[in-house]
Amino acid sequence: MVAMKERGVDMMYGRWLIEGAPRVLLVDTSSGYKYLDEWKGDLWNAAAIPSPAEDGETNEAIVFGYLVAWFLGEYISRDRTRAVVAHFHEWLAGVALPLTKKRHMDVTTIFTTHATLLGRYLCAGSVDFYNNLQFFDVDAEAGKRGIYHRYCIERAAAHSADVFTTVSHITAFESEHLLKRKPDGVLPNGLNVKKFSAVHEFQNLHSNAKDKINDFVRGHFYGHNDFDLKIHYILHRRPLRISEQGTGSNMTVVAFIIMPAQTSSLTVEALKGQAVVKSLRDTLEMVEQGIGRRLFERCLSWKEGDNMPDEKDLITSQDRVLLRRRLFAMKRHQLPPIVTHNMVNDADDPVLNQLRRVQLFNHPSDRVKVVFHPEFLNSSNPVLPLDYDDFVRGTNLGVFPSYYEPWGYTPAECTVMGIPSITTNLSGFGCYMEELIENSSDYGIYIVDRRMKGVDDSVNQLTNFMFEFACKSRRQRINQRNRTERLSDLLDWKRMGMEYVKARQLALRRAYPTSFDPAEDFSDIIGGTEQKISRPFSVPGSPRDRTGMMTPGDFASLQEGREGLSTEDYIAWKLPEEEDAEEYPFPLTLRKKAVPVEQPHSPDREVTTNGDNSVKS
Repeated sequence: MVAMKERGVDMMYGRWLIEGAPRVLLVDTSSGYKYLDEWKGDLWNAAAIPSPAEDGETNEAIVFGYLVAWFLGEYISRDRTRAVVAHFHEWLAGVALPLTKKRHMDVTTIFTTHATLLGRYLCAGSVDFYNNLQFFDVDAEAGKRGIYHRYCIERAAAHSADVFTTVSHITAFESEHLLKRKPDGVLPNGLNVKKFSAVHEFQNLHSNAKDKINDFVRGHFYGHNDFDLKIHYILHRRPLRISEQGTGSNMTVVAFIIMPAQTSSLTVEALKGQAVVKSLRDTLEMVEQGIGRRLFERCLSWKEGDNMPDEKDLITSQDRVLLRRRLFAMKRHQLPPIVTHNMVNDADDPVLNQLRRVQLFNHPSDRVKVVFHPEFLNSSNPVLPLDYDDFVRGTNLGVFPSYYEPWGYTPAECTVMGIPSITTNLSGFGCYMEELIENSSDYGIYIVDRRMKGVDDSVNQLTNFMFEFACKSRRQRINQRNRTERLSDLLDWKRMGMEYVKARQLALRRAYPTSFDPAEDFSDIIGGTEQKISRPFSVPGSPRDRTGMMTPGDFASLQEGREGLSTEDYIAWKLPEEEDAEEYPFPLTLRKKAVPVEQPHSPDREVTTNGDNSVKS
């Protein structure tokens, strides 16, 4: 850092103020723009990557990449006793990868793509993406969309890394065809899972959050509350396609569409609704206190033979006037709005146009009510004062039928919170759960087939899933939430983090093959085949662990009972004593090459060992 600061590059080292307080190094890229033209020329000479002057995002990526490569060079020149593993995510951080290879830097590299650039653009164009992956002319397609230079950076990063990984198997399939390198492994995204000491605790959180959503619904639909609040709340983030199946049902579904769009302000109706209901609640609380006080006084003075207190004596004329005022304020001569904000371009908004097409206007006869909230949720919102996590907890079902979703954090977050969700077999999360669980719908993970079925069939399957869920009784929904929450251990970083450990191990073995015993068993890295969790046999369900043993209660109890693997930054588990820990079958494994891999780059790198398998250059 000192050496770079002496050359005019500003850097800062510290702790990130989030959970875990990780160490971070901040680089001021503005201090490196004076070298931009020089670095662009060097990048062309080193990797034949073009860089248009008008693309500011690419310029930022080039400056950042060269500063990172500069820092790595300074660091490894001062510490030659330890191997350095550098892990790069996405193309924006990938410029440094071809530089480290070209300069023969003594650093081991991993590159992880969370979604390919070309894949995003192709899917945005409504093409039959997955059935034509092998036929795309990638250079031509990238050139048509004006991202050829960005695509070159991403492809160079994938080919320059010692180990290339993606976040899911579906993205690995995509990367193999678009980036022309088969990924060495999959590093799924995890979540920090907080387990509750008792099952009822997360059910209580769901109930409390749902009460807050109920308060919003009362205000939004004031004057048209012709349905009770025994309703389903469905979280959705994309335009809806709604079928008429289930007409005649007395169940009301309120579908929330949380999707950012251009807005100017909150609508007057949305603000008025919350104010009217708040005034009614405040007035009734005041009347209730007065009735209680007068009833108490009447009971104290009651004598044998007196009549029981009558409601006419408890409600005063002033109370009646206040109640009448509030009831007149509840009158409404127009339908509740389907959107909470004033839209900048109402006529061209795809969500509103879709709702108009299917004629969902929150009419009293509509059994599906719609609330489009075109803004991210936060607790300071005057209309819907809930953070995203609390809002998700309060819903009954998450619907995320994505066509292009390399992983899918939203259904994963629903699972951790015990909320059933609908996903697809084209999302990384859906593929991951489909691999691990038999009959995943029994655990609240509904997977729509969007790969082998046409659009209409997929829509019908999605509709059937939603209708099936809406027909469940309250007890069935509670049981299913219990099952869903038990799956949270499958998404915990304590489990997913092991994939990162394995990727680093593989990278070190490839970069320093002479530092490892070639006869050493590689099974501790690549693992075996995972057995699926079978369908539940009881209500509430008790999922089977991969060992085939039934858990007596919570799915995590068996895992938490296992002996932990303790390190400074990772806590994992291993099988019981009667099992061989080295044969633990990880769900997603790194690919093993059939022959020993030679040093991929750095032909002039001399590697020796100190007798204890530590690396010295």
